[in-house]
Amino acid sequence: MTGTPRSEGYHQPAEWAPHRACWTAWPCHADLWLDKLEPARAAVASMIRAIADVDPVTGEARGEIPRVLVLDAPGEASAREALEGVPARFVRIPFGDIWLRDTAPIFVSQAEGTVAAVRFAFNGWGEKYVLEHDDQVSARVAEASLRRQFSFPWVLEGGSVEPDGEGTILTTAQCLLNPNRNPTMDREAIERGLAQSLGAEKVLWVTEGLLNDHTDGHIDTLARFVRPGVVTCMAPRRDDDPNAGVLARVADELRAMTDARGRRLEVIPIPSPGRVVDDDGRVMPASHVNFYIANTTVVVPLYGTEWDDEVVAAVAEMFPDRRAVGVDARAVLAGGGAFHCITQQEPR
Repeated sequence: MTGTPRSEGYHQPAEWAPHRACWTAWPCHADLWLDKLEPARAAVASMIRAIADVDPVTGEARGEIPRVLVLDAPGEASAREALEGVPARFVRIPFGDIWLRDTAPIFVSQAEGTVAAVRFAFNGWGEKYVLEHDDQVSARVAEASLRRQFSFPWVLEGGSVEPDGEGTILTTAQCLLNPNRNPTMDREAIERGLAQSLGAEKVLWVTEGLLNDHTDGHIDTLARFVRPGVVTCMAPRRDDDPNAGVLARVADELRAMTDARGRRLEVIPIPSPGRVVDDDGRVMPASHVNFYIANTTVVVPLYGTEWDDEVVAAVAEMFPDRRAVGVDARAVLAGGGAFHCITQQEPR
């Protein structure tokens, strides 16, 4: 292979473009999840059911086909039981944990609809969480997808880039310019890499992310495109919000940006979940914008706060052609993320 995705007309489509499938993984590692294993499985099952959006009469998926990674026979049996009635496909692929947004390939497409898988190096979020098999998930999922593959030797996680489908990619300096990812690549080199690999025409840089986010500020917990030229981000509702300063800065930065087509970004705020803590009282990187945009549904992570209903209603208004389904994400957050973090869409 001599070409790059860009030279062959590929680009990363927006998440609201039609999907053939959603790749996700079933929580299987009891040593990682401990007492949160079964609650995490329940949350993932609810997410998958929402994504599939099964017709109660025909039993067919009105949404997209979930492709669920499982480790072994017991893991598959558990997933099949929890997902009875869902036309999911179970794929035996070794993985370290369920964060496929970052370990799976990023799928790109051409104007005529041809889809390819783009693979990057993975180093455990800056070598903080190095789990066996995670650095091979991208290659194995790409192979299982039967798509053409492009491979790049530098580190990139899918949660660190947010495309509008029209050439604009949002990211954060805290993550992509972090020396624990690509120490020999400066901002210009990263932008060239995103252009060649994902078809980016313009890269927009937010400064930093949420408190205690082990991903070093992934953009998918901060700001998301909801249509070209329009983004949503979170706004604090209480003075004790641990991210009040960061969220205000994010909103200000976004409002000053223009996209690849020259449009000044419109910013739609939704409530921040505020102070969400773990069992030890440590602030967790809870985010309502870590939603997954499926073909017929937007799955919205909830945290049991007073703003849950308001957030679901706000997301429904942003996506009038889809239903918004809120799912409790607290058990998944105990592992470090929410629903966008554990999914990777494959375009149709």
